Amino acid sequence: MQSPSPVRLGLCFFIFRTPLFMSLSRLLSAGWPAVLATSGLLLGGCSSPAPNNADAAATPAAADPTISSSGATPAGSPLQVVAEFNDPQMVGVAVEPGGKIFACFPRWDWNPSYPIAEVGPNNTLKPYPNASWCTWNDSVKSEPLKHWICPQTVFADKVGMVWILDPASPGLKSTVPGGPKLVKTDPKTGQVLLIIPFPERVAPRNSYLNDVRIDLPHNYAYITESGTGALVVTDLKTLKSRRLLSQHPSMKAVKGLVIKAEGHPMLDLQGKPAEFNVDGIALSTDNAYLYYCPLTGHILYRIKTAALRNAALTDVQLGQQVETVGEIPATDGLEIDANNNVYLTSFEQSALLRRTPAGKIETVAKDARLQWPDTYSFAADGNLYVANSAIHKTPSWNKGVGQPRQPFRIFKMALPK
Repeated sequence: MQSPSPVRLGLCFFIFRTPLFMSLSRLLSAGWPAVLATSGLLLGGCSSPAPNNADAAATPAAADPTISSSGATPAGSPLQVVAEFNDPQMVGVAVEPGGKIFACFPRWDWNPSYPIAEVGPNNTLKPYPNASWCTWNDSVKSEPLKHWICPQTVFADKVGMVWILDPASPGLKSTVPGGPKLVKTDPKTGQVLLIIPFPERVAPRNSYLNDVRIDLPHNYAYITESGTGALVVTDLKTLKSRRLLSQHPSMKAVKGLVIKAEGHPMLDLQGKPAEFNVDGIALSTDNAYLYYCPLTGHILYRIKTAALRNAALTDVQLGQQVETVGEIPATDGLEIDANNNVYLTSFEQSALLRRTPAGKIETVAKDARLQWPDTYSFAADGNLYVANSAIHKTPSWNKGVGQPRQPFRIFKMALPK
């Protein structure tokens, strides 16, 4: 899920492209030295921090005494904390079949050392697939396809490959030319197996590639593009991509709808309601249907994947095959289990929900620590993982002043029957 919050890529980038605001609470809790270190504001230079800089990929939550006691486990909650970090902002989690856990830290308002990282014990992180891929500064800007610019999603497929979707839009301003890409990696070897670039006709400068699902039987990838609202469908054999349904209402935020998180209305700095286009995405168990929803909206949609793969269909014909599944709470991430229950991350309710095939909405977990639950990942051991991104606490949705929040966390729980 994206959050309209600027990125800091060193001092010069900060000065010229980033609004000069940071919440007072963050400054006081982190301390000026920590802020200067983690944001890369080093007086001697204008490039991104070097690998040995104090800019860690994430700050363990225990380092901040002001919030260390705020995340007590509620009685009866099925959620267990796997890892937690104070900063930078985390949005995604993926667990590959072997049990390795990966997290995604996009370059929104920080410049993380490890935008994609393998999560180890005690909140430790390792750059993935290596430190070079995690570097983005002036020294490597001529190689946008070989570095994470602003990765948004990390996804593990059923055969153990880890895919990273990089919209290449730091600070959500506009894409870096030649940067939008989908990358396939092997977590066993740490090797990059495939790099799929997206041309501007597929990922325009104002686009934001958001989430991806891999259809292994048909060898296709399906991607939501939330910047303007569209689907991107990629043939993994030919590596050709098509931009679809860009004018269809199912791709767009509902105008005038005010979504809330923890009761807080999502209004921008001008007081206008947040308009987040298509975001969550999930494949049915048999890969026959793609489910999706705009984040600013209360309707779940689906379409047959066979129609998406049929290049002979016009966009109008394709739009005629979009089905309305039913009403749902405003939702960020989607996933589907073996029984075709659709799981929803309900940021409005600080809850994890699921919609049964019969249309019943059930509460899987409700927990105050779910501050904007964002992305799901099903693990082979039967556990359900979810990350929270606290998007509603950022300055963009609080009149320019970030609000106190709990750490960004990765949770897990046994997948309910």
